[in-house]
Amino acid sequence: MTKEYGVGIIGCGNISGAYFKLIPMFNNLKVVACTDINMEAAKGRAEEFGVEAQEMETLLANPAVDVVVNLTIPEAHYGVSKKALEAGKHVYSEKPFVLSIEEGEDLRKIADAKGLKVGSAPDTYLGGSHQYARHLIDEGKIGKVTSGSAHVLGPGMEMWHPNPDFFFRPGGGPILDMGPYYINNLVNLIGPIKRVVALANKGKEERTISNGPRTGEKVPVIVATNVHAILEFVSGAHVALTSSWDVWAHRHQNMELYGTEGAIFVPDPNFFGGKVEVAGTDREPREVEVWDHPMTSHNYEFAWGTQANYRGVGLSDMMRSVEEGGDYRCSLDRSLHTIDVLTSILRSAEEGKAVEIRTTCTQPAAFGIEDAKALLR
Repeated sequence: MTKEYGVGIIGCGNISGAYFKLIPMFNNLKVVACTDINMEAAKGRAEEFGVEAQEMETLLANPAVDVVVNLTIPEAHYGVSKKALEAGKHVYSEKPFVLSIEEGEDLRKIADAKGLKVGSAPDTYLGGSHQYARHLIDEGKIGKVTSGSAHVLGPGMEMWHPNPDFFFRPGGGPILDMGPYYINNLVNLIGPIKRVVALANKGKEERTISNGPRTGEKVPVIVATNVHAILEFVSGAHVALTSSWDVWAHRHQNMELYGTEGAIFVPDPNFFGGKVEVAGTDREPREVEVWDHPMTSHNYEFAWGTQANYRGVGLSDMMRSVEEGGDYRCSLDRSLHTIDVLTSILRSAEEGKAVEIRTTCTQPAAFGIEDAKALLR
Protein backbone atom coordinates (compact mmCIF):
# COMPACT_ATOMS: atom_id res chain seq x y z
CA MET A 1 0.00 0.00 0.00
CA THR A 2 1.21 3.50 -0.86
CA LYS A 3 0.78 6.00 1.92
CA GLU A 4 -0.99 9.23 0.96
CA TYR A 5 0.78 12.29 2.35
CA GLY A 6 -1.06 15.52 3.14
CA VAL A 7 0.23 18.55 1.23
CA GLY A 8 -0.03 22.14 2.45
CA ILE A 9 0.59 24.80 -0.19
CA ILE A 10 2.09 28.10 0.94
CA GLY A 11 1.73 30.74 -1.77
CA CYS A 12 -1.40 30.89 -3.94
CA GLY A 13 -0.15 33.05 -6.80
CA ASN A 14 0.22 32.44 -10.51
CA ILE A 15 2.11 29.14 -10.37
CA SER A 16 -0.05 27.54 -7.68
CA GLY A 17 -2.81 26.57 -10.12
CA ALA A 18 -0.57 23.99 -11.80
CA TYR A 19 0.29 22.39 -8.45
CA PHE A 20 -3.33 22.28 -7.31
CA LYS A 21 -4.37 20.68 -10.61
CA LEU A 22 -1.50 18.24 -11.03
CA ILE A 23 -0.68 16.98 -7.52
CA PRO A 24 -3.84 14.79 -7.50
CA MET A 25 -2.30 12.73 -10.35
CA PHE A 26 0.16 11.20 -7.90
CA ASN A 27 -0.90 8.26 -5.76
CA ASN A 28 0.96 9.32 -2.61
CA LEU A 29 -0.15 12.98 -2.45
CA LYS A 30 -3.28 14.88 -1.44
CA VAL A 31 -3.58 18.66 -1.07
CA VAL A 32 -5.36 19.36 2.22
CA ALA A 33 -4.70 23.05 2.96
CA CYS A 34 -3.31 26.29 1.56
CA THR A 35 -2.31 29.75 2.69
CA ASP A 36 -1.02 33.03 1.31
CA ILE A 37 0.04 36.42 2.64
CA ASN A 38 -3.14 37.53 0.85
CA MET A 39 -5.76 35.31 2.46
CA GLU A 40 -8.31 36.23 -0.20
CA ALA A 41 -6.05 34.52 -2.75
CA ALA A 42 -5.85 31.46 -0.50
CA LYS A 43 -9.61 31.36 -0.04
CA GLY A 44 -10.07 31.59 -3.79
CA ARG A 45 -7.80 28.62 -4.44
CA ALA A 46 -9.34 26.69 -1.55
CA GLU A 47 -12.83 27.12 -2.96
CA GLU A 48 -11.66 26.27 -6.48
CA PHE A 49 -9.95 23.04 -5.47
CA GLY A 50 -11.92 21.90 -2.42
CA VAL A 51 -9.26 22.33 0.26
CA GLU A 52 -9.09 24.39 3.44
CA ALA A 53 -7.65 27.92 3.53
CA GLN A 54 -5.74 28.50 6.76
CA GLU A 55 -3.48 31.14 8.24
CA MET A 56 0.16 30.10 7.90
CA GLU A 57 0.62 29.30 11.60
CA THR A 58 -2.50 27.12 11.56
CA LEU A 59 -1.36 25.28 8.45
CA LEU A 60 2.07 24.59 9.96
CA ALA A 61 0.41 23.22 13.09
CA ASN A 62 -2.07 21.11 11.12
CA PRO A 63 -1.38 17.40 11.78
CA ALA A 64 -2.93 16.52 8.40
CA VAL A 65 -0.11 18.41 6.63
CA ASP A 66 2.94 16.16 6.19
CA VAL A 67 4.78 18.24 3.60
CA VAL A 68 4.75 21.92 2.68
CA VAL A 69 5.02 23.07 -0.93
CA ASN A 70 6.65 26.50 -0.84
CA LEU A 71 5.41 28.67 -3.73
CA THR A 72 6.27 32.07 -2.25
CA ILE A 73 8.54 34.58 -4.03
CA PRO A 74 12.26 33.65 -4.20
CA GLU A 75 13.34 36.10 -1.49
CA ALA A 76 10.91 34.40 0.93
CA HIS A 77 11.73 30.77 0.10
CA TYR A 78 14.40 30.28 2.76
CA GLY A 79 12.46 31.86 5.62
CA VAL A 80 9.23 30.02 4.85
CA SER A 81 10.97 26.68 4.38
CA LYS A 82 12.83 27.14 7.65
CA LYS A 83 9.56 27.75 9.52
CA ALA A 84 8.02 24.66 7.93
CA LEU A 85 10.98 22.47 8.91
CA GLU A 86 10.94 23.83 12.46
CA ALA A 87 7.24 22.90 12.57
CA GLY A 88 8.16 19.30 11.68
CA LYS A 89 7.06 19.34 8.02
CA HIS A 90 8.94 18.03 5.01
CA VAL A 91 9.54 20.81 2.46
CA TYR A 92 9.40 20.95 -1.32
CA SER A 93 10.09 24.40 -2.75
CA GLU A 94 9.75 26.12 -6.06
CA LYS A 95 13.08 27.23 -7.50
CA PRO A 96 15.36 28.75 -6.41
CA PHE A 97 14.80 27.09 -3.04
CA VAL A 98 17.47 29.27 -1.41
CA LEU A 99 19.65 32.16 -2.61
CA SER A 100 22.97 31.02 -1.09
CA ILE A 101 24.86 27.90 -0.04
CA GLU A 102 24.72 29.10 3.56
CA GLU A 103 20.91 29.19 3.52
CA GLY A 104 20.79 25.71 2.01
CA GLU A 105 23.16 24.28 4.60
CA ASP A 106 21.08 25.83 7.38
CA LEU A 107 17.98 24.08 6.04
CA ARG A 108 19.96 20.83 5.80
CA LYS A 109 21.02 21.12 9.45
CA ILE A 110 17.43 21.55 10.63
CA ALA A 111 16.10 18.80 8.34
CA ASP A 112 18.76 16.31 9.43
CA ALA A 113 18.13 17.02 13.10
CA LYS A 114 14.41 16.38 12.66
CA GLY A 115 14.61 13.52 10.17
CA LEU A 116 12.92 15.54 7.42
CA LYS A 117 13.36 15.83 3.65
CA VAL A 118 13.95 18.98 1.61
CA GLY A 119 13.49 19.00 -2.15
CA SER A 120 13.16 21.58 -4.88
CA ALA A 121 11.76 22.14 -8.33
CA PRO A 122 12.32 22.09 -11.20
CA ASP A 123 11.42 18.48 -11.90
CA THR A 124 10.85 18.96 -15.64
CA TYR A 125 13.96 16.90 -16.41
CA LEU A 126 11.97 13.87 -15.20
CA GLY A 127 9.74 14.24 -18.26
CA GLY A 128 9.73 11.45 -20.83
CA SER A 129 11.62 13.31 -23.56
CA HIS A 130 14.46 14.38 -21.28
CA GLN A 131 14.69 10.92 -19.80
CA TYR A 132 14.86 9.45 -23.29
CA ALA A 133 17.72 11.80 -24.08
CA ARG A 134 19.37 10.56 -20.88
CA HIS A 135 18.76 6.96 -21.98
CA LEU A 136 20.41 7.57 -25.36
CA ILE A 137 23.44 9.20 -23.75
CA ASP A 138 23.74 6.39 -21.19
CA GLU A 139 23.58 3.85 -24.02
CA GLY A 140 26.50 5.57 -25.78
CA LYS A 141 24.45 6.77 -28.75
CA ILE A 142 26.65 9.86 -29.22
CA GLY A 143 29.78 8.54 -27.52
CA LYS A 144 31.34 10.51 -24.68
CA VAL A 145 29.84 14.00 -24.25
CA THR A 146 32.63 16.54 -24.73
CA SER A 147 30.79 19.85 -25.14
CA GLY A 148 27.48 21.53 -25.80
CA SER A 149 25.40 24.68 -25.75
CA ALA A 150 22.24 25.78 -24.00
CA HIS A 151 20.13 28.87 -24.64
CA VAL A 152 17.23 30.38 -22.69
CA LEU A 153 16.43 33.60 -24.50
CA GLY A 154 13.45 35.95 -24.58
CA PRO A 155 12.33 39.56 -24.19
CA GLY A 156 11.33 39.39 -20.51
CA MET A 157 8.78 38.19 -17.99
CA GLU A 158 6.93 41.51 -17.88
CA MET A 159 5.49 40.52 -21.27
CA TRP A 160 3.13 37.93 -19.72
CA HIS A 161 3.23 37.98 -15.90
CA PRO A 162 0.79 40.41 -14.22
CA ASN A 163 3.11 40.95 -11.22
CA PRO A 164 6.66 40.51 -12.56
CA ASP A 165 8.48 42.63 -9.95
CA PHE A 166 10.21 39.68 -8.26
CA PHE A 167 11.73 38.50 -11.55
CA PHE A 168 13.96 41.59 -11.55
CA ARG A 169 14.87 41.54 -7.85
CA PRO A 170 17.45 39.41 -5.99
CA GLY A 171 16.53 35.78 -6.58
CA GLY A 172 15.23 36.65 -10.04
CA GLY A 173 16.85 37.34 -13.38
CA PRO A 174 17.16 34.73 -16.13
CA ILE A 175 19.95 32.85 -14.35
CA LEU A 176 18.19 32.19 -11.04
CA ASP A 177 14.68 32.02 -12.51
CA MET A 178 15.20 29.98 -15.70
CA GLY A 179 18.70 28.65 -15.05
CA PRO A 180 17.54 25.89 -12.66
CA TYR A 181 15.69 24.13 -15.51
CA TYR A 182 18.86 24.02 -17.58
CA ILE A 183 21.36 23.19 -14.85
CA ASN A 184 19.13 20.42 -13.43
CA ASN A 185 18.82 18.87 -16.86
CA LEU A 186 22.54 19.16 -17.60
CA VAL A 187 23.38 17.46 -14.29
CA ASN A 188 20.82 14.78 -15.22
CA LEU A 189 22.46 14.27 -18.62
CA ILE A 190 26.17 14.79 -17.84
CA GLY A 191 26.68 14.97 -14.08
CA PRO A 192 27.94 17.63 -11.64
CA ILE A 193 29.77 20.85 -12.53
CA LYS A 194 33.30 21.75 -11.44
CA ARG A 195 33.95 25.36 -12.49
CA VAL A 196 32.27 28.30 -14.25
CA VAL A 197 33.27 31.57 -15.88
CA ALA A 198 30.80 34.24 -17.00
CA LEU A 199 30.01 37.75 -18.22
CA ALA A 200 26.80 39.65 -17.49
CA ASN A 201 24.99 42.95 -18.09
CA LYS A 202 21.45 44.28 -18.36
CA GLY A 203 19.71 45.92 -21.28
CA LYS A 204 17.32 48.17 -19.34
CA GLU A 205 17.16 49.88 -15.95
CA GLU A 206 13.38 49.40 -15.82
CA ARG A 207 10.71 47.29 -17.50
CA THR A 208 7.13 48.17 -18.46
CA ILE A 209 4.42 45.68 -17.50
CA SER A 210 2.38 44.80 -20.59
CA ASN A 211 -0.13 42.32 -19.21
CA GLY A 212 -2.90 42.46 -16.60
CA PRO A 213 -4.32 45.24 -14.43
CA ARG A 214 -0.91 46.88 -13.90
CA THR A 215 -0.24 47.35 -17.62
CA GLY A 216 1.95 50.39 -18.14
CA GLU A 217 3.57 50.36 -14.68
CA LYS A 218 7.37 50.52 -14.53
CA VAL A 219 9.41 47.88 -12.66
CA PRO A 220 13.04 48.61 -11.64
CA VAL A 221 15.65 46.10 -12.81
CA ILE A 222 18.13 45.28 -10.02
CA VAL A 223 19.70 42.07 -11.38
CA ALA A 224 21.61 41.15 -14.54
CA THR A 225 19.33 40.14 -17.40
CA ASN A 226 21.91 39.04 -19.97
CA VAL A 227 24.41 36.35 -18.91
CA HIS A 228 26.91 34.28 -20.90
CA ALA A 229 28.68 31.43 -19.08
CA ILE A 230 30.96 28.46 -19.73
CA LEU A 231 30.40 25.43 -17.51
CA GLU A 232 33.16 22.90 -16.89
CA PHE A 233 31.79 19.52 -15.77
CA VAL A 234 33.54 17.00 -13.54
CA SER A 235 33.38 14.63 -16.54
CA GLY A 236 35.53 17.07 -18.54
CA ALA A 237 32.72 18.34 -20.79
CA HIS A 238 32.34 22.07 -21.47
CA VAL A 239 28.91 23.64 -22.11
CA ALA A 240 28.19 27.25 -23.10
CA LEU A 241 25.06 28.65 -21.40
CA THR A 242 23.41 31.86 -22.61
CA SER A 243 20.55 33.18 -20.48
CA SER A 244 18.93 36.47 -21.40
CA TRP A 245 15.75 38.53 -21.17
CA ASP A 246 17.14 41.06 -23.63
CA VAL A 247 16.51 39.04 -26.80
CA TRP A 248 13.58 39.66 -29.15
CA ALA A 249 14.37 36.90 -31.67
CA HIS A 250 16.92 34.12 -32.19
CA ARG A 251 17.49 30.79 -33.99
CA HIS A 252 19.24 28.83 -31.27
CA GLN A 253 18.25 25.35 -30.10
CA ASN A 254 17.35 25.09 -26.41
CA MET A 255 20.07 22.53 -25.74
CA GLU A 256 22.59 20.63 -27.85
CA LEU A 257 25.16 18.15 -26.58
CA TYR A 258 28.10 17.03 -28.70
CA GLY A 259 29.82 13.68 -28.28
CA THR A 260 32.69 11.77 -29.81
CA GLU A 261 30.23 9.82 -32.02
CA GLY A 262 27.45 12.33 -32.72
CA ALA A 263 25.16 14.97 -31.25
CA ILE A 264 21.82 15.09 -29.45
CA PHE A 265 19.29 17.92 -29.59
CA VAL A 266 17.38 18.16 -26.29
CA PRO A 267 13.95 19.85 -26.02
CA ASP A 268 13.19 22.90 -23.88
CA PRO A 269 14.07 22.02 -20.24
CA ASN A 270 11.21 24.29 -19.14
CA PHE A 271 8.80 21.53 -20.22
CA PHE A 272 8.44 17.81 -19.65
CA GLY A 273 8.06 16.79 -23.30
CA GLY A 274 9.27 17.80 -26.73
CA LYS A 275 11.16 16.63 -29.78
CA VAL A 276 14.47 14.76 -29.45
CA GLU A 277 16.84 14.67 -32.42
CA VAL A 278 20.07 12.71 -32.84
CA ALA A 279 22.89 12.91 -35.38
CA GLY A 280 25.63 10.34 -35.86
CA THR A 281 28.91 10.57 -37.71
CA ASP A 282 26.86 11.18 -40.87
CA ARG A 283 26.21 14.69 -39.44
CA GLU A 284 22.47 14.51 -40.22
CA PRO A 285 20.11 15.30 -37.29
CA ARG A 286 17.01 13.09 -37.32
CA GLU A 287 14.03 13.12 -34.98
CA VAL A 288 13.77 9.95 -32.92
CA GLU A 289 10.54 8.47 -31.61
CA VAL A 290 10.68 8.77 -27.85
CA TRP A 291 9.59 5.86 -25.72
CA ASP A 292 6.09 5.42 -24.32
CA HIS A 293 6.90 7.23 -21.09
CA PRO A 294 3.79 8.39 -19.18
CA MET A 295 5.28 11.84 -18.60
CA THR A 296 5.46 12.59 -22.30
CA SER A 297 1.68 12.76 -22.84
CA HIS A 298 0.18 16.18 -23.53
CA ASN A 299 -2.11 16.70 -20.56
CA TYR A 300 -2.09 20.41 -19.67
CA GLU A 301 -3.58 23.38 -21.49
CA PHE A 302 -1.30 26.41 -21.72
CA ALA A 303 -2.20 29.69 -23.40
CA TRP A 304 -0.37 28.58 -26.56
CA GLY A 305 -1.58 24.97 -26.64
CA THR A 306 -1.45 21.61 -24.90
CA GLN A 307 1.85 20.42 -23.38
CA ALA A 308 3.11 17.65 -21.12
CA ASN A 309 3.07 19.00 -17.54
CA TYR A 310 3.69 16.84 -14.48
CA ARG A 311 4.69 19.39 -11.84
CA GLY A 312 4.77 17.60 -8.54
CA VAL A 313 6.54 14.45 -9.73
CA GLY A 314 9.68 15.56 -7.86
CA LEU A 315 7.58 16.00 -4.73
CA SER A 316 5.98 12.58 -5.21
CA ASP A 317 9.40 10.98 -5.68
CA MET A 318 10.64 12.70 -2.50
CA MET A 319 7.71 11.40 -0.47
CA ARG A 320 8.26 7.91 -1.94
CA SER A 321 11.74 8.09 -0.40
CA VAL A 322 10.21 9.07 2.94
CA GLU A 323 8.20 5.85 2.86
CA GLU A 324 10.73 3.52 1.24
CA GLY A 325 14.09 5.11 2.10
CA GLY A 326 16.86 5.78 -0.38
CA ASP A 327 17.64 8.70 -2.64
CA TYR A 328 15.19 11.06 -4.32
CA ARG A 329 15.98 12.85 -7.54
CA CYS A 330 15.16 16.49 -6.66
CA SER A 331 17.24 16.19 -3.51
CA LEU A 332 18.70 18.92 -1.32
CA ASP A 333 22.22 17.98 -2.50
CA ARG A 334 21.35 18.38 -6.18
CA SER A 335 19.22 21.46 -5.60
CA LEU A 336 22.02 23.10 -3.62
CA HIS A 337 24.55 22.19 -6.32
CA THR A 338 22.32 23.96 -8.83
CA ILE A 339 22.17 27.06 -6.60
CA ASP A 340 25.94 26.94 -6.16
CA VAL A 341 26.43 26.82 -9.94
CA LEU A 342 23.99 29.65 -10.64
CA THR A 343 25.23 31.98 -7.91
CA SER A 344 28.82 31.20 -8.95
CA ILE A 345 27.97 32.25 -12.51
CA LEU A 346 26.76 35.61 -11.20
CA ARG A 347 29.81 35.94 -8.93
CA SER A 348 32.14 35.13 -11.81
CA ALA A 349 30.53 37.91 -13.86
CA GLU A 350 30.89 40.36 -10.96
CA GLU A 351 34.49 39.45 -10.13
CA GLY A 352 35.76 38.89 -13.67
CA LYS A 353 37.31 35.49 -12.99
CA ALA A 354 36.55 31.77 -13.05
CA VAL A 355 34.85 30.40 -9.92
CA GLU A 356 35.27 26.88 -8.54
CA ILE A 357 32.02 25.18 -7.52
CA ARG A 358 32.11 24.39 -3.79
CA THR A 359 29.42 21.68 -3.76
CA THR A 360 28.96 18.48 -5.67
CA CYS A 361 26.33 15.79 -6.07
CA THR A 362 25.74 12.49 -7.79
CA GLN A 363 23.99 12.24 -11.13
CA PRO A 364 20.35 11.44 -10.33
CA ALA A 365 19.10 7.96 -11.05
CA ALA A 366 17.40 7.66 -14.43
CA PHE A 367 13.61 7.92 -14.22
CA GLY A 368 12.24 5.25 -16.49
CA ILE A 369 8.76 4.16 -17.55
CA GLU A 370 8.11 1.88 -14.59
CA ASP A 371 9.47 4.47 -12.14
CA ALA A 372 6.94 6.99 -13.47
CA LYS A 373 4.03 4.56 -13.53
CA ALA A 374 4.68 3.64 -9.89
CA LEU A 375 3.93 7.22 -8.80
CA LEU A 376 0.76 7.81 -10.81
CA ARG A 377 -2.77 6.93 -9.78
